[in-house]
Amino acid sequence: MVSSRRTAIYMTVAAVLLSPGLVRAQEMPSEYKTVLTALGKGGDFKDGVLKVNIPRNDLRVTINQRPAPTPFGFGGWIALTKGTDGAEVLMGDLVLTEDEVNPVMSAVLNNGLDVTALHNHFFWEQPRMFYMHVHGMGSAADLARRVKPAIDLIGQAAKRTSTPAPGATPASSGALNSAALAKIIGHDGEQSGPVYKITIGRPDINVREHGAVINARMGLNTWAAFAGTDADAMVAGDVAMLEQEVTPVLKALRASGLNVVAIHHHMTDVQPVVIFLHYYGTGSAAKLAEGVRSAVDLLGKAPASRQ
Repeated sequence: MVSSRRTAIYMTVAAVLLSPGLVRAQEMPSEYKTVLTALGKGGDFKDGVLKVNIPRNDLRVTINQRPAPTPFGFGGWIALTKGTDGAEVLMGDLVLTEDEVNPVMSAVLNNGLDVTALHNHFFWEQPRMFYMHVHGMGSAADLARRVKPAIDLIGQAAKRTSTPAPGATPASSGALNSAALAKIIGHDGEQSGPVYKITIGRPDINVREHGAVINARMGLNTWAAFAGTDADAMVAGDVAMLEQEVTPVLKALRASGLNVVAIHHHMTDVQPVVIFLHYYGTGSAAKLAEGVRSAVDLLGKAPASRQ
């Protein structure tokens, strides 16, 4: 009796220790802690990826004169993951004002990193915002050293002015029925202040670089961010698509009254080709979520393109 009980306890402990959640929550490697220290930024380590947060908390952005909180779509980032050859792969998305774009681009290029995309996410926003995707290979410490000059340029203009950035206080958190939104879209999300954001990976798309898996935390994902109230919400998001999925997704979004604001790539020299689009809409939260769901349901369903 005692022996069987002891065996059961051992099996339970082993199951807990080997559970996927605990594997993902492993301690951050020391080289990644050094990256955060060198950049002076916060971040986390999950699923083999260091994600460094570069939010634009210095800005007060409005869309069609409506306040848009930072988590709604103004949180830049860089991410690192290890390839099979031991080198780190860096990818990132830097959120920039118009006047920051070219100085930051020069800093990226002059330090041996690549710029792989530059695009908008919105129409009608003030100030105008642009998104620069960056890429690099090397050791964690070397990549931190090379990307730091670009990151250090972000927000410098805002720091130099004594006039506060315009904008009203956004709606408080809890104004949206996040459980209802998650049920409609079919995926849970995370609350960040007044914003509820749902992120959906594309595990069906096998993108690798130097053996490193380019997963949702490295930028291969579809997402939807909601803010406002159930009756008067706004949604912004990004859809990661294979080439043959683009037209069906566009039709679904437009049929739902969502505005498509950009179609582009984020990564170069990868197979298969992944196309991203950004959308924005306003209305009842449930109707917006239904529009997003109509697009999400098409992912992985389109027939293969003709060769």
